[in-house]
Amino acid sequence: MSKVDRRIPKSQEAIKKAIIELMSEKSFDDITIQDISNRADVSRGTIYLHYADKFDLLDKLIASHINELHKMCNSITELNYKSLLLIWCKYFENNYLFFSTMLASKGAPYFRNHFINLVTYKLEDEVNVTEGVNSGLRKDAVKQFLGQAIVGLIEWWFINGMPFSPDVLAEHLGELIERNL
Repeated sequence: MSKVDRRIPKSQEAIKKAIIELMSEKSFDDITIQDISNRADVSRGTIYLHYADKFDLLDKLIASHINELHKMCNSITELNYKSLLLIWCKYFENNYLFFSTMLASKGAPYFRNHFINLVTYKLEDEVNVTEGVNSGLRKDAVKQFLGQAIVGLIEWWFINGMPFSPDVLAEHLGELIERNL
């Protein structure tokens, strides 16, 4: 069994943290590999060892958070969506810098699109267009409406500096979703 060099995960975490911090300070387009290298205190070669370029780094960072949210959904299938929302909101709080940077800035619409896609996918089994408040509406339109609303409220929460706790955000999201399903 081969040993993994302990420096690799430390370097990758430093690189990921560096790009998020830099994105919170300036436009992604203005960030260079040298900027990331300086902030992470690693060589440019170390960055290129793990990532093709800054776009690959951002793609992998976004994918890791989207995959984590997706895993949370799959691992707690016995819970209702209100419980899932609370777990998500705690995750948002624990990863504040990433989510606030991705949602509160205009620098990463790519993340927002992936996030909306995940939310609308997870609404598939919740939306009923045969009866109730959404009777007669197109399911894809209802899912898109709710997905945009959910992500929009989370985005607002970050833009406004998390004006209330993750518990309250989850409660509000759950209530608003329930009223519209």
